[in-house]
Amino acid sequence: MHTTELGDGLVTSALGFGAMAVTHVYGGTDGDTALAVLNAAVDAGITLIDTADVYGEPLPGTDGPAGTNERLVARLLADRRDEVVLATKFGITGRSAADGRPGLGAGKRTRGDAEYVRAACDASLRRLKTEVIDLWYLHRRDPDVPIEETVGAMAEMVAAGKVRHLGLSEVTADELRAACAVAPIAAVQSEWSLWSRDVERRVVPACAELGVGFVPYSPLGRGFLTGTLTREQIASDFRGATARTGDNWDANQRVVEVVSGVARRVGATNAQVALAWLYAAGRRAGVPVVPIPGTRSVSRVAENAAAVDLVLDDEAVAALDEVAGLVVGGRNIVADPAWISAGRE
Repeated sequence: MHTTELGDGLVTSALGFGAMAVTHVYGGTDGDTALAVLNAAVDAGITLIDTADVYGEPLPGTDGPAGTNERLVARLLADRRDEVVLATKFGITGRSAADGRPGLGAGKRTRGDAEYVRAACDASLRRLKTEVIDLWYLHRRDPDVPIEETVGAMAEMVAAGKVRHLGLSEVTADELRAACAVAPIAAVQSEWSLWSRDVERRVVPACAELGVGFVPYSPLGRGFLTGTLTREQIASDFRGATARTGDNWDANQRVVEVVSGVARRVGATNAQVALAWLYAAGRRAGVPVVPIPGTRSVSRVAENAAAVDLVLDDEAVAALDEVAGLVVGGRNIVADPAWISAGRE
């Protein structure tokens, strides 16, 4: 496994693992199977393990961040902490009782005030059963709190030795610049993939300008780009109701056809091609990129890890660049457009 240096001197494997996939959001799995997948990722040389305090089923009697995914990751860390670059996130405070998606509940959805920042850090450390978080993200910014206040409080956690590096998720270019004026930012985590390219307009160039790495989440289009999903598989999770994979399932098969065509020509899988395109896009933009695909399958871990060695030729990159123009439906899974950076720029 190759390594990549993000911002602020943070070195990780060139591919990370999105641990959200092994809890309930895509149907979930039992704890032992989930742990086996996490171990397989580390066995494959994947060091960056990404979680968040809001991932997982809510605990009975609580209405705040679930924390159950962090508790799962803690089981991995118990034996392999030295092999893991641990990333987690905070800032999303509510969940919808209707479908379990973060940020859809009634009332305030995010918090970024200094008091909450400090409490969220300590809570994650307790659940993860570790003394330090390697990469700590603001999951979504609080529109009622200046980002300088939030990042300033996050920097206090670095000074206290509780956090090593700071990150931001779904921030705009201007928010990133404001944050970098307060403290070093190692990475921005936002959706970036063949069919989600809005970040290339302003956020990615800002990362290049400021020396910040980029960690694309959902780099495989929540599985759709792999060409392995069926409507029946996603009927019971939120993907069946999203604009791209719900009502526009048939229209977006054109996207899969392009990816599949390139994959056949270069002798790779769709997933490998989609990930290799992201590496090419990062090189083109002058930004270090570490995608974090998630899976509930040990075999898929190995498949994804092999993508770091796939270098696409110019013909393949050009064909894949055209995919964005075929997409029907927006990427936002939440009704509020301001939930993602593109909705605030």
